[in-house]
Amino acid sequence: MKKRADLPAPLRSLLAFVFWVGIWWIISAIVGKEVLIPSPPVVVLHLFGLLKTSDFYLSVGMSVLRITAGFAAAVLTGIITGVISAVSKTADALLSPLFSVIKATPVASFIILALVWINKELIPVFISALMVLPVIHGNVKEGIKSTDVQLLEMAKIFGFTKKQKLYRIYLPSVTPYLTAGIKTCLGLAWKAGVASEVLCFAAYSIGNKLYQSKVYLETADMFAWTVTVIAISIIIEKLLMSLVGIKQKKKRYDQNKKPEKVV
Repeated sequence: MKKRADLPAPLRSLLAFVFWVGIWWIISAIVGKEVLIPSPPVVVLHLFGLLKTSDFYLSVGMSVLRITAGFAAAVLTGIITGVISAVSKTADALLSPLFSVIKATPVASFIILALVWINKELIPVFISALMVLPVIHGNVKEGIKSTDVQLLEMAKIFGFTKKQKLYRIYLPSVTPYLTAGIKTCLGLAWKAGVASEVLCFAAYSIGNKLYQSKVYLETADMFAWTVTVIAISIIIEKLLMSLVGIKQKKKRYDQNKKPEKVV
């Protein structure tokens, strides 16, 4: 029996998008009140209205800046602490309780505490970093610990330098874990960052606009801002994953073109 061919990936994505927008439209029609669940056309009209204002771009730009800064700081810190914990059991024992507390504590608690500790404009940076850090730390540590022991033994036999072991063995082992962590944390950073903007009333932010929409019962605007958050998160994820993919391909090409000599 001939196997039926699957639809191309872009077509499957489009089909899924149309399906869920259709579900949204049906629910909106059943409820029949735009103030509760606005229909997709109404949200699109409000979104285009927002796109015509300079305040929209300023709010989006500031949110992107804050959340991206927190995300980048967490990735860098998580890589460092992950490496330290993987190579030192003492460091791992000291750091593990800290990351366990961070993962178990509600985001709202950290936001309220941060309102006491730091300037409210920096709270989204702090919260985004705090939510991302344990995931990156754990993935990097796990990636290093999962390195194939046989490869390390082979490197020892053939006299690999530390640089060769790093680039030929450890990086290929850690990269899938780090990539998965980054992909997971992008959405987490945006959710936590925008939530902190809502609670700390950060000036010129998506979170602040969401709060104002809720106060004035502008549900369509609230949906429009939510769609904006989702769209930005997806775009940044695609760009970052594309960049990672390009770097990995270039690295493989360079290694094949100029193989290192084993001492």
